[in-house]
Amino acid sequence: MMRKLLIGGLAAMALLAFPAVGDAASSETYRQLNLFGIVFERVRADYVEEVSDQELIESAINGMLISLDPHSSYLDRDSFEDMQVQTKGEFGGLGIEVTMDSRLVKVVTPIDDTPAFKAGVKAGDYVTHLDGEPVLGLTLSEAVDRMRGLVGTDIVLTIRREGEEQALEITITRAIIKVQSVRSRIEDNAAYIRITKFDEQTEIGLKREMRKIKDELGDSLNGVIIDLRNNPGGLLDQAVVVSDAFLDRGEIVSTRGRRADSVQRFNARPGDLADGLPVVVLINGGSASASEIVAGALQDHRRAIIIGTLSFGKGSVQTIIPLAGHGAIRLTTARYYTPSGHSIQAKGIIPDIVVHQAVVEDVDQAAGRDEASLRNRLASEDELNGDEEAEAEAAEKTNGRSEQAKKDFQLTRALDLIHGLSLFNDRTVN
Repeated sequence: MMRKLLIGGLAAMALLAFPAVGDAASSETYRQLNLFGIVFERVRADYVEEVSDQELIESAINGMLISLDPHSSYLDRDSFEDMQVQTKGEFGGLGIEVTMDSRLVKVVTPIDDTPAFKAGVKAGDYVTHLDGEPVLGLTLSEAVDRMRGLVGTDIVLTIRREGEEQALEITITRAIIKVQSVRSRIEDNAAYIRITKFDEQTEIGLKREMRKIKDELGDSLNGVIIDLRNNPGGLLDQAVVVSDAFLDRGEIVSTRGRRADSVQRFNARPGDLADGLPVVVLINGGSASASEIVAGALQDHRRAIIIGTLSFGKGSVQTIIPLAGHGAIRLTTARYYTPSGHSIQAKGIIPDIVVHQAVVEDVDQAAGRDEASLRNRLASEDELNGDEEAEAEAAEKTNGRSEQAKKDFQLTRALDLIHGLSLFNDRTVN
């Protein structure tokens, strides 16, 4: 396949210099290619500044692809390698999440148990030099490229830290860094699972985090919240396995390309990580592609309740096609469809319960507006019996939630729903 593509490309370029022959369609194609050759030569000869042939050809290829749709493009060698790193989910590096601030690299957070974490790099540190070379003048991607490298090699970071008068020099040995695309915590006896993207580590991360929470909560686990907000997507196969993790049977997603024989269907296998407990999925306008596959599959099978706002609406599949000796092309080759047969392209996943994000504030009940605050009121039976268990139970419902959850209105609503479904199921069974 790769050889055919390469030979075809060479043949097309060779024809630029020769008269077009063949049927009408071929003649028109060759005429258009000849037009490209004319423009190419004119730019090379007369443009105000010299431009390399490689730049012109790659720009022309990219222009052709991006004119098709927003998701098709040409990837040069560097971009292709970077994309492979991102989807693989592991690379040789230091283990820090960084951003650019005041033209310096600022550490957002060191990743647990990585070389940077063990060397004492802290959130808020500013990296001013890399191996003695100033960071000033570098882009963020250029600085990140210099920090990544061969496993086992050293790099010296010069760091400015708040409260320290002198700059710190920290030598760090690069190691294999596995990007953690799945994080979790316990919220009010529910498993909160945050998936930031779908890379090669997502399935492993999901199973690890669910196992950890099950071991800690045991039978007290009352549901699962999957947070896909602002998750831009990623690998199709990882969206399939995440959906499959909560489904026992049925179709997860299907893809259909231009050719009749291009239809692919992905089906769930027996086994539910949540053991039938309630599942809530959080989405918003930043949830796209693979995130929408998961939300759509769990929604169509009525396995999860979707909360949040309308998702992005990217219902297409891109195939990465490597080009021997060059980079690769990212080409849209199919649309995907939810189990009910709907395409969400430019439509998005509509939540079952629309909840817009808002600031959560505790508001004390106005004095004198409830029975308990009235003077000379009758005592409750609990007070007469000295039974404070009900009061403690009510307080426990909110005390089990983290500060992040209390400030996150959509997550708060999801936890309320999980708690309500859990209570309903318990009463139904009993």
